[in-house]
Amino acid sequence: MSATTQRGAGRVRRRWDRPALVALLLGLAGVGYRLVLTLFTVPSSNSDEATFGLTALHIAAGREQPVFLYGQHYMGVLEAYLAAPLLALTGPSWPVLRLPLLVLYALFVYLMYRLTRKVWSPWFATFVVGLLALGSERVVRDQITAVGGRPEVKAIVVALLLIALVLGQRTLRRRWPAYAAFGLLTGIAVWSDWLILPYLAVAGLVLLVAAGRELVGIPAVLLVAGFVVGVAPMLVDNLTAPPGEDSLSVFREVSAGTGGSAPLADRLRGGLAVSLPLASGFCPTAGCPRWLALSAPVYLGLLATAAVLALVGLRRAGDTAGRVGPAVQLALVAGAVLTLTGYVRSPLAATGPLENARYLSVLQLSLPAVLWPAWLAARGLLRRTAGPARRLAGVPAAGLLAAVTALAVWTTGVLVAESGAIRAEERTARELAAVLRQDGPRHVYTDYWTCHRMVFHTDEEVLCAVLGDRLRPGQNRYPPYRAAVDGADRVGYIFEAGSAPDRALRRYLDRRAVDGTVTEIGGYRVYRPAVPVRPWQ
Repeated sequence: MSATTQRGAGRVRRRWDRPALVALLLGLAGVGYRLVLTLFTVPSSNSDEATFGLTALHIAAGREQPVFLYGQHYMGVLEAYLAAPLLALTGPSWPVLRLPLLVLYALFVYLMYRLTRKVWSPWFATFVVGLLALGSERVVRDQITAVGGRPEVKAIVVALLLIALVLGQRTLRRRWPAYAAFGLLTGIAVWSDWLILPYLAVAGLVLLVAAGRELVGIPAVLLVAGFVVGVAPMLVDNLTAPPGEDSLSVFREVSAGTGGSAPLADRLRGGLAVSLPLASGFCPTAGCPRWLALSAPVYLGLLATAAVLALVGLRRAGDTAGRVGPAVQLALVAGAVLTLTGYVRSPLAATGPLENARYLSVLQLSLPAVLWPAWLAARGLLRRTAGPARRLAGVPAAGLLAAVTALAVWTTGVLVAESGAIRAEERTARELAAVLRQDGPRHVYTDYWTCHRMVFHTDEEVLCAVLGDRLRPGQNRYPPYRAAVDGADRVGYIFEAGSAPDRALRRYLDRRAVDGTVTEIGGYRVYRPAVPVRPWQ
């Protein structure tokens, strides 16, 4: 935050200015809101998050030292390493798994305030903090659940931009450590989550503007050395990875799958009219009202206006200190454009715009750049010296800011209203795990979204292997679990009642006249066949 310094009577007193104080209160409210949600396991847990939790438990026990998430050779597991010391003390716990992410959220908000205040204005920075304090289910899930990469890389990018800013403004005395830190943080971000690559690229360009010729020599060595240290886990793993399992091969495979298998119009419609407002926190997880499709052209228009303002600022700047601020603005605009472009190139934008909106969560980094044109225009309403035209332009701008705030408040309220149902579903999952721990079976086949979540709940007392809708082996992220279940003499099956695999299993058991027991627990059916059955064999 920011404070003014007063000297008197032989002592120094620091007094917070009003924007900083309001921002502090809003930031604390945002942290408090998410702390309550964390303690109640809202948003709900799932098997993706459980995989991070199990990874953390394995790290804590010294069983594994993974570089990437099990079964996913491109996402780092920094979140698991952060949670491992805590889970070593408490055992499996969703709130404990999420606590490091809550700290990362607080750090992100603080750094966003500092950056926005330095580049734009104090009260605008306070407004941004207020928006970041709110949060729909989609926004909060990306911030405080262990689903990989996004919480840490957003804080890293803001830190990188702040480093470049103070280097360019010549307000940092010890410059060499800053270059090493820039490289280190960049390397960690590359290891953690490739979604952030567009923002890392533009942050690097800002550093180039800020440092200029100073990058030649020792600063460049420190920058590269820091990057190598940060990305070292990925580099070491790639040197020992089997052919086809290195990160570059995975990247090529993922890139090959982002072609135009869906019509461009569908990708644009899904990506801009659905995923974008959902990732921005303007609609609940169930879906966006049709009229919110209008937010897409507004967002793009604000991006274009912000780019023009940044270019004008760059042209008017007389030196590096004056150029670096507009460079940050332009970098955040470019990061958003590159991220959106990469997303709408993928068929995922058309085939699943709701569930895949998470890939746009990093757009939160560009929030100040996007809203600054509206804020700048709205200020005309408060200035007596503003002419009629500027006052007239300020009316829709102020309305836009009010609408953005209202939508964020609305979706936050929706999450609070739905928290009771989310907690009930979480209790059902714990009840199922408790029954299995007590009565068995200890080795089960189930669907993907039940499997690792159940293993985490039971502290690996119950192990599982994944089957698909047709009872064929599915995505088993941790092969030892699958091997243990396949080798067990007595196995069970657990599926949500009425689901496709549940119906397929009942038909299979009826055809084979297999005896056994079926128990229903909170919407799940637990099958205990009297004899071992393997439908796929």
